[in-house]
Amino acid sequence: MRQESIVYGCIKDTAYERDVDGRVTVNRRAMDALPSADSWPMLSREMFSLTVAVGGDIDVYTEVVHFGASYQGIEYEWELWLEQFEALLASMYWVSATVHLETELSGVHSFNWVSDDEYHRPGSSNIRMRCEWVRDP
Repeated sequence: MRQESIVYGCIKDTAYERDVDGRVTVNRRAMDALPSADSWPMLSREMFSLTVAVGGDIDVYTEVVHFGASYQGIEYEWELWLEQFEALLASMYWVSATVHLETELSGVHSFNWVSDDEYHRPGSSNIRMRCEWVRDP
């Protein structure tokens, strides 16, 4: 029996005009450093996409990294997946991150990370997660 699991979500970073290029570059490098999907890793660079907002006259805006992938039974290796995702977060600038795990057997789980500071800086150890479980009736 095939047990498909869907993982998707986004990483948000509030970027300031004067610093946006450096932050975007750091985040893009972090995603580019991930292995290729061809090698069947849990996280691959192809599952991530960075959407850079156009600032115009606005001083502050949100950049969104969205991601998603389909797996076979990833919930059985979920701790390892989370460990790899948090390693990616540790190397990026971000304000918040959300991961949704949809499983056929145990419903939907939502995982959230929010920076304790104004934003997370690469290398900072202030990564804490909250989990919410929603099961369809």
